[in-house]
Amino acid sequence: MGLDVHKKTIFFCVKDGSGKVLFSGRIPSTRGGIDELLNGMGYAWVGAMESTMFTGWIYDYFLKRGHQLKVADPAMIRWIAKSKKKNDRVDAAKIADLLRCDLLPEVVMMPPELRELRSILRFRAMMLRMEVKMKNRTSGLLMESGIEYDAARLHGKRYFRELLDEIDDDAPESVIGLLGVARTAVEYFDEGPRRMIRELAAHPLLKDRIERLMSIDGVGVINALTWALEIGDPHRFGRVRQAVSYCGLCSAQKESGDKSSRGPLSKQRNSYLQTTLIEAAKLAPRYNKALKEVYERELQKGNRNRATLAVARKLVAYMLNIDKNNTEFRPVENLNSTPVLA
Repeated sequence: MGLDVHKKTIFFCVKDGSGKVLFSGRIPSTRGGIDELLNGMGYAWVGAMESTMFTGWIYDYFLKRGHQLKVADPAMIRWIAKSKKKNDRVDAAKIADLLRCDLLPEVVMMPPELRELRSILRFRAMMLRMEVKMKNRTSGLLMESGIEYDAARLHGKRYFRELLDEIDDDAPESVIGLLGVARTAVEYFDEGPRRMIRELAAHPLLKDRIERLMSIDGVGVINALTWALEIGDPHRFGRVRQAVSYCGLCSAQKESGDKSSRGPLSKQRNSYLQTTLIEAAKLAPRYNKALKEVYERELQKGNRNRATLAVARKLVAYMLNIDKNNTEFRPVENLNSTPVLA
């Protein structure tokens, strides 16, 4: 059974092993609609759907009813959108064909508990983006009104209050009001993420794992939490290269005949991990001697971006090793005087 999921409806197509359509149709994207579909299935079946923003609750509800769906990577079944004839019924039928022929590019579905915690971490990232927007808007309002201010101290509570008292006569009343609204939003978006991080780091499912990851010099709580919640089970990566690719720290390869080329960093990646690892790689060499050596060695071969990527890849190797072995980071001096994992 192939499912093409949308906000309001789910199109389904059921085929037998030979590819013959047994029946197809459309149901509402509700739990009642899924119950109607499952009650009409009188024999054993296996189903699949494309990964969307609705995947989580649908997957969990099927699991609750005693059925397990396979979830497909939308980037790997992009050929559906390139078909000459494309509609929801055709999409559901093609997903069923991929499943029937054992060609479905399946993705890993994390346990519901980890997915819930991951949603909190991703919501925190959204709040931080909103905080930056409010801070930039605050600066914009002051510049539009021709008001001088100290950029380094602007977002401090005391300085901001003093600034508002000084500009009462120089700025329009509407600007004063908007500055107050922006400041309230900044304070809200600042405290919320801090509280989320404290709660996530102390969660029983994550606490020990986060402490082990943070035993690496240069890895902080944000980096450790992002790794744990975005990677899930580290054993799904057989090699470091697979984890590096998943984190978006390598480029796409294009090879045809005798010609081979590498482009920029691939867009097929986990953007949350990529962003966090790049930010961590810029700071980690200050606190980790081994990573500093990696950075300086790569800097001699190219530019700062190349060196930062090399540090990020090394961080992936460190964290994957620790996560798989459930041990803390213990640097040992080898023959080349480069710290390695014990």
